[in-house]
Amino acid sequence: MSPRAYDRTLRLAAAEEAKRRITEAAAALHARQGAVATSHAMIAQKAGVSIPTVYKYFPSTDDLIPACTGLVAGKAPLVLGEGIFDGIADVPGRLRALARALFRIHEYFAPWLRWCDTDAAAFPSLQKFLEEGRLARLQLLRRALSPRGTRPPAEAELLMAHILLEYPSWKILCSAGKTSDQAAADAADGVLRLLGSRPHERRNP
Repeated sequence: MSPRAYDRTLRLAAAEEAKRRITEAAAALHARQGAVATSHAMIAQKAGVSIPTVYKYFPSTDDLIPACTGLVAGKAPLVLGEGIFDGIADVPGRLRALARALFRIHEYFAPWLRWCDTDAAAFPSLQKFLEEGRLARLQLLRRALSPRGTRPPAEAELLMAHILLEYPSWKILCSAGKTSDQAAADAADGVLRLLGSRPHERRNP
């Protein structure tokens, strides 16, 4: 490797390390106090870099948020996807599996989600991340409630079921002393009662 190429490699490695430290520091501060209350100066101090370095890689908080959400999501305890339904054919079983997975995700993201109302109003990139997540969870709920050969619930029922499985429901149930899995079981039972005792018997015409 030529001296110039070697120098370029070192500079790229140093840049990546600085961005990593900045992102980790920002994510930790956002969990503690929210993104709105976190300045670039605070991030620089926690990351051990200069303030201009933070601005160099992330000119605004809105530029920084995608890196933070990517970092936090990448460390989540599970990946939400249709794999959570593997081997489960009945609607109640699929719904309970989804509720357990969702509530474990809510528990993991709770330090950041408690600030989401204030933060999302200020940062379009966070609004986009939260909305994409909401739509993905809604789609999984559709899949849970309408396996092959069954009719999906009405849209109004689906949205009400969606509310029962979202972060505020997790927070309320866990504030009452339940574990995430216990709260998930209660929420799933609530959805099943909402949709009727035998939603899996709704067949396509």
